[in-house]
Amino acid sequence: MVHRRCGCADAVTGKRLGNRCARLADPAHGSWYFAVQVTDVSGRRQRLRRGGFPTAEAAQQAARDLAQALEAAPVTGYCAVAQWLRYWLSVVEQRIRPTTYKAYRDRVRLFLIPHLGLIPFRQLSRRHVVRMFTAVARRHTRYGKPISAATLERIRATLRAALNETVREDLIRDNPARGLRLPSPRHVHPVVWTPRRVAAWRRTGERPAVAVWTVEQLAAFLAFVRDDRLFALWWLIALRGLRRAEVAGLRWIDLDTDRRELTIACQLVHTDHGLFPCPPKSASSQRGIALDLDTLRLLRRYERVQRGELGTDWSPSAPVSTRENGEAIDPDYLSYRFHKLVLASGLPPVRLHDLRHGAATLALAAGADLRVVQGLLGHAGIVLTADTYTSVLPQLYHDSARATAQMVLKAARKTARRVRKGHTVEA
Repeated sequence: MVHRRCGCADAVTGKRLGNRCARLADPAHGSWYFAVQVTDVSGRRQRLRRGGFPTAEAAQQAARDLAQALEAAPVTGYCAVAQWLRYWLSVVEQRIRPTTYKAYRDRVRLFLIPHLGLIPFRQLSRRHVVRMFTAVARRHTRYGKPISAATLERIRATLRAALNETVREDLIRDNPARGLRLPSPRHVHPVVWTPRRVAAWRRTGERPAVAVWTVEQLAAFLAFVRDDRLFALWWLIALRGLRRAEVAGLRWIDLDTDRRELTIACQLVHTDHGLFPCPPKSASSQRGIALDLDTLRLLRRYERVQRGELGTDWSPSAPVSTRENGEAIDPDYLSYRFHKLVLASGLPPVRLHDLRHGAATLALAAGADLRVVQGLLGHAGIVLTADTYTSVLPQLYHDSARATAQMVLKAARKTARRVRKGHTVEA
């Protein structure tokens, strides 16, 4: 069974309109979903739903593919870990974000099935899991670097989530991935491209894992890309700290020119079925971004250019970032394009996400409160903001040192004047 749905909501109640949306008469509005009845490995019947397909034919084909993939899964008796993992992925796909599902699927394919796939899951033990992580820790990435502790932790989290489902299904009593001790991930703090670091990079190629530009370096980059088609997006990420998926998902209806504010209500992610709009990363990521007058003028000019390009095809619900033909831009393309521009500029290298770190660092250097920076970035808690951005621009340290010294010297001069006038100094 296939049907078409959209994300439109009632303006009064806020509830999804579902198949009552009048815009569903437009074939380009919404996306296609399917629902099928399957038998899980415990013998129970379940109704699985999947969506985000561009056509009814694509949804029907996906339903047939899913039914065939699950048909071979045994109802009782022998079931290998690989079979369970594939079944678990098919069940959780609609419960989690598309990006999370893709990460789960990649870890299952690259690590879990190759090492644990042939083991009957009722026989899976802690020893098997420890052996897997020992083997994975010896591997290297395609860049020749060892698998990081953070990657090991993500693999463990995926396996633990999959096996927790077997515990809930009463198929096994205990989760062998629970309580496993792994190396603690090392938290990397952003560092600034100081003249010494730039000189070392030019001489040896050495670069920090996470680096941010100084104000002068950022200004040089923005001047270099002034005529780039995506200049407004680089500006927003660099000054307002948007994530690449958030800036790719921006629509003109998210811009309030009267209040000078951008509403982050959607992000664009890449799925197996193409680009898909979904809610931001977390509840705290749904936020309003205050805009200065220069940024507002830049966006208005960008809107006029896009209106001229698209003509009658332009609409307020159109994405802010588009290609020349009006299609939305893949967040991966933003990273690729930014990397090329940085190389061409000759500036020390930073990643696109490092512009977000730089925006937080610049805000702190400008005197913004930590709470303001937390809201700007959409962090869930202030601890994350404080822990990540302990490294700030050198100028902030100089200002702090200067203010401290001036305070002490002012007090010392006041005390000296009192002593010269014959007053005693209180302890």
